[in-house]
Formats: sequence, C-alpha cells, structure tokens
Amino acid sequence: MSKPSKLGVFFFTLWLVSGLLAAPLLAADEVNIYSARKEDLIKPLLDDFSKQTGITVNLVTGKEETLLQRLQSEGANTPADLLLTTDAGRLAAARQAGVLQAVTSESLTQHIPAAYRDPEGYWFGLSVRARPILYAKDRVKPTELSTYEDLAAPKWRGKVCVRSSDSIYNQSLVAGMIAHHGEAKTEAWAKGLVANFSRPPKGGDRDQIKAVAAGECDITLANTYYLGGMLSSSDEAEREAAAKVAVFWPDAQTTGVHVNVSGAGVTAHARHRDHAVKLLEFLASDQAQRWYAETNNEYPVNPAIPPSATLQSWGTFKVDTLNVAKLGELNAAAVQLMDRAGWK
Repeated sequence: MSKPSKLGVFFFTLWLVSGLLAAPLLAADEVNIYSARKEDLIKPLLDDFSKQTGITVNLVTGKEETLLQRLQSEGANTPADLLLTTDAGRLAAARQAGVLQAVTSESLTQHIPAAYRDPEGYWFGLSVRARPILYAKDRVKPTELSTYEDLAAPKWRGKVCVRSSDSIYNQSLVAGMIAHHGEAKTEAWAKGLVANFSRPPKGGDRDQIKAVAAGECDITLANTYYLGGMLSSSDEAEREAAAKVAVFWPDAQTTGVHVNVSGAGVTAHARHRDHAVKLLEFLASDQAQRWYAETNNEYPVNPAIPPSATLQSWGTFKVDTLNVAKLGELNAAAVQLMDRAGWK
C-alpha cells in the first residue's frame, strides 16, 4: 500500500481538526436565556423543559436595559439564544435595536392570539398582565369609579398615587390611551391626573397598594399579579395591606381594561435557534400557561387556560383588544407626553 502524500495528510488533518472544533457547537443540547424576569418566576418552568427535552437551559437574569445593552454590545458574539422580558414596550425596543429575529411557528400562532404577539413574529407574549384601578374598600365606592379618564376628574384631587413616569407599565398605559384617543386628549388627561396626585410618585406597584391601605391615597393603578402576590405573601403586613383594597375594572363600556404582556423573542444571532424556538413553544403550552396562572397570578396568554382562583375572584372584565405591539411603537410619544404633563 502506498503512503499518503504530505498534501493528503495535511488536508485530512485540517478536515479532522475543523470537524472537532465544530462538533461541540452542533451537538450542544443547550439554550441560553437573558431574562429580565426574576429567577424564581421562571426557573421551575425551565427545569421542567430540561427534564422533558434533555436540553440544558442556562439562565442569566438582569435589568431590562442592561440586558438589551449587553445584547447590542455583544453583537454576533452573544451567547444568548432567547431574550425574555416584562413588557411589550421592552420587546418592541429589542426589535428596534435589531437584536431579535423573526420566527414562524404553527404552535405559537395556535396558542398565542394575534393581539399578544409581534405581527411579523419577532416576539411573542407569554403571559398577560392587566392594569386596573385599585381602591380603598373603606373610602371609595365602586359606583364612583368608571374609566381611566375619570381619574383626572376634580373629585379625585389629592386622592391618587401612582408609580413614576419611568415605569414601563405606566408608559404602556399612556401609549394605549394615545392609540385610542390621540395625543391631545391623552395629554389633557395626564395633566389632570398629575393634578390629583396625593404625593410625588415613588416606589413600585406594591408600594402604591400599601399607600392606599395606609390612607396616603384612595386610588392607584397596579398590575393585578402584584396584588395577588401580596395576598399570598409570607409577610403579614403585605397580606393585611392587600386585604384593604379592591379591584375595579375600568372602561367596561368603552375600550376595555389596559393589558400588557411578558414575552420573549429569539435573538438575532442565536446559536441554538431550534432549541430556542422549542423553548418558546413550551412556554406557550398548556402546562406552562397553567403554571403562569396558578403560581404567578398572571393571566394565561392562551385563552384555553383558565385564570387562577384568585384572579377569578376579582371577576371578569372587558379586555382592550389593541395589539400590544402598538404600545412599543408609541412608547417614545408616551414618555414625551408624560414629561410635558409634569408626571415625574
């Protein structure tokens, strides 16, 4: 048998080395997530996904802005395959920054209504969060309440407390009002609301609920899962504060209650794209949607899955059917409008 030529040995060695280098990338059964959701709100689901599929999930948590900046700076070198975040405005910002890619999935289309996903498939809502009016049971009658717009009426002077204009939840609420009513009418409303503040905005949604319970104000706006979390809290003071407030569903005769989503999108440079899509589909599955409802007190994005008993105890409501992608499109306009209105 003749000896292989030196050139043949060189090409064989080059092929072998290149194959060995590529093999770990192709065979890696893992998916990497950048998540703005707290680990305890998502980790159990990810563990279930790993058990069912054998795919390891590597989770990095952080603030929304920090994770987006990280994705932008890492560019094509990012290890992240999936970005999970807490608001349609954040998801829209990620798409605009070019860090997400479009995905086509029959499963996602089937489980997630069109109003809760990007029209071109760049991101998908995974849970729905409603932002109704919460009021002091002992000082406000539900018959006195009607719409978001009514919160700017003089009768509520000194009785409203809310988060600051930095809150993405408030920005999205204002963006939704712009979509329905236009900038001029929404700005007039925002100025009236600011005039009714009982104190300068501070703290998160739980702090607003505590302020209502303590008598610092009579009315606030908050995402329902914060109230649900307080009612089941191990902190007795939180449970007592939550018990003093009730939920009112506004705009039953008009546009409906403002809703938003937590959601996710596959990153533009995902190295494990198929695994990322599979994980997205799992998070929209019946099993995961039940977990969102029962554990997090969020409304399932999948309409076939019922809300938790706590959410059901607050009654049904008319949902704003505005596509949540619009909230991201109008975010900049909302922030500027809030600034003009003096909403600190």
